[in-house]
Amino acid sequence: MTDRTSTTATGGLGASGATGPARAANAARTAVVWEALTALLARLGDGGPLEIVDAGGGTGGVAVPLAELGHRVTVVEPSPDSLAALERRAAEQDVTVRGVQGETGDLASLFAPGSADLVLVHNVLEYVEDPATALRDVVGVVREGGAVSLLVTNAVAGALHRALSGHLTDARRLLDAPEGRWGEGDPMPRRFTRRRILELIGEAGLSQESVRGVRVFADLVPGQAWEGDAHAGQHLVELEKAAAEHPELVGMATQLHVVAHRG
Repeated sequence: MTDRTSTTATGGLGASGATGPARAANAARTAVVWEALTALLARLGDGGPLEIVDAGGGTGGVAVPLAELGHRVTVVEPSPDSLAALERRAAEQDVTVRGVQGETGDLASLFAPGSADLVLVHNVLEYVEDPATALRDVVGVVREGGAVSLLVTNAVAGALHRALSGHLTDARRLLDAPEGRWGEGDPMPRRFTRRRILELIGEAGLSQESVRGVRVFADLVPGQAWEGDAHAGQHLVELEKAAAEHPELVGMATQLHVVAHRG
């Protein structure tokens, strides 16, 4: 479990601060998740700090901004190098983030049952041996009324991107494959359809709150779209936010962001 996405939050969730095309493009890719997390934190808390576990949080791209908001955050990450980078990043921002080496299977030994208000599982289920078991391990440390934030790679979008790049046979294979892979050369171990990820959260005892599409357009916009438009990046951020919950567009997003509750 390592950092497989980046954030643009500086000084708080959702702060894009985009002044150039590259930064704005990255903001477009992450704005939807930050928007959902900001609203979720407000609903979970009573104004005080929350106990947050970031399973597979890597170098702290999400954990450090959460700590800057005053929450108590623990990153569980198997990579010592990532944990070292997390420590440096937290020190640079003058916040405290606890880093613990471990996997999702270690959560029960690291935390008391029901001790977390929120557990983040972003870009992790694609890589674990058994997603269902990993999600049950996560739920075990979430309190009644607490939440889980899941970010997973969308199989349908994977097929779309392969088709757009001219790999039509790969796209067909990906749609038919239970694990959402187009073949042995596919670098992604697993992708999820919306239906499958919702089945998994139900089996784990979670109730779905929302499903949003992440990077609906950001991965499809051609590079030349940035040329000659100083505001293109911000326009893309606004477009992504509008598309995130559009029922016809969620299915083509590169990633699916699911917020679910326990109890």
